[in-house]
Amino acid sequence: MLLRGRAETCRVAAAVEVNGLVRRYSPTAGISDVSFTAPAGAVTALLGRNGAGKTTTVEICCGLRRADSGQARVLGLDPARDHRKLAPRLGVMPQAGGSGASGVYPSARVEEVLALYAAMYADPLPVEDLLERLDLRRVRRTTWRRLSGGEQQRVSLALALVGRPAVAFLDEPSAGLDVHARHTTWELVRELRSAGVAIILTTHDLAEAAVLADAVVIIDAGRVVASGSPADLTRDASARGLRFEAPPGLPLGDLEAVLPDGASAQEVRPGHYAVGPRVDPDTVAAVTAWCAKQGVLADNLTTSSRSLEDVFLALTAESS
Repeated sequence: MLLRGRAETCRVAAAVEVNGLVRRYSPTAGISDVSFTAPAGAVTALLGRNGAGKTTTVEICCGLRRADSGQARVLGLDPARDHRKLAPRLGVMPQAGGSGASGVYPSARVEEVLALYAAMYADPLPVEDLLERLDLRRVRRTTWRRLSGGEQQRVSLALALVGRPAVAFLDEPSAGLDVHARHTTWELVRELRSAGVAIILTTHDLAEAAVLADAVVIIDAGRVVASGSPADLTRDASARGLRFEAPPGLPLGDLEAVLPDGASAQEVRPGHYAVGPRVDPDTVAAVTAWCAKQGVLADNLTTSSRSLEDVFLALTAESS
């Protein structure tokens, strides 16, 4: 384990505590009411559409922006007032293509950038270990501008971790990665959690959030609209239903005519169908028989409770 025995123990109730944050960008508010806590040794996922306020919230927590009102505390410190004291204890991986990417000199080689960042910390992780763990040895002498997007992502993650952070802010850490690199990144996030690091993860990949997060905070139009563990947010027996995939545009009125009383069907997005609100053997039999009569195969037919994606879409639909 890369960080074994090196994580800093958090001595405050929450590694990150945010209360009533407001940040205005004339003429509208970037965030208008954001509150959450993130403990050490846990992954807290911030979810929201583009422009919901996730990045503004993270920038305030990192001391890069000031809130107009409300309060943020990271490791018990004010990110703006105590920035110099706090910065060495933070790891920040900005969104791909954002300010973090432009902060790396285009002609700098991977090993040079890592060595430079390592020199800024009193007890950095060994550069060689990071190169090995993130599969960057073969591009160690490659310049930033010649790296692929996925390689730049892995270098950005290495730069966020080289100082052995107590709190890591990771913005879309697996965006643009191939399957192997994605799972390597997930394993590294789990190692950070096991080492006691507080991880604030922003992602549009709801499957990633469901797999990694201990807690989820959904932000929409600058406000927190839901928070809790993935299990808590998806635990709703009344939302249990049947789902299947088939060619788009099926005549659902005909399907509803053969379903048990009280059941309905909808095409939640092209080619993806949901039947509910309850599911029993008669409902399953009716759906499969109807699909057979239509000459279509009901692919990926499942009967399960709602997913994190279902929750997210339901909570953010009204402002779309």
